[in-house]
Amino acid sequence: MNLRLVLLLSTIALVAAIATVYVIPPAAESGCWVAVILTCALAVARLAPGKFFFHGFLVGLLNWLWVAASHVLLFSAFAARHPHDLTGMQSVAGLPGWMRQYGIPIPGASGVLIGALAWLLSRVPALRKRPAEA
Repeated sequence: MNLRLVLLLSTIALVAAIATVYVIPPAAESGCWVAVILTCALAVARLAPGKFFFHGFLVGLLNWLWVAASHVLLFSAFAARHPHDLTGMQSVAGLPGWMRQYGIPIPGASGVLIGALAWLLSRVPALRKRPAEA
């Protein structure tokens, strides 16, 4: 397992989580997260030494941690810019109250998505990193 790769890729989500609180408008946020997920999945497929789903899942789990932390720690700024998101989360059944209150996504969902995409992309020979030529 390449823990360094997992941690490095998860910092993309940390930057995106903070940027969606302060910089990226709510209307563009979905596109931002799609780009983060695809970038992470492609990087895992290309750079991980194997166990592509597992690497992608860990990246997604850390991504969730960064998003959850940014929503809780930066809640007043997040709530001011995302009132519609918070209202929509109130109606999601089955989530704990604190997740609905802070607009936190379902843990592991992005991990499963990134892991599955990384595994699929790892099957494309042109995307795999070629060994250094001597």
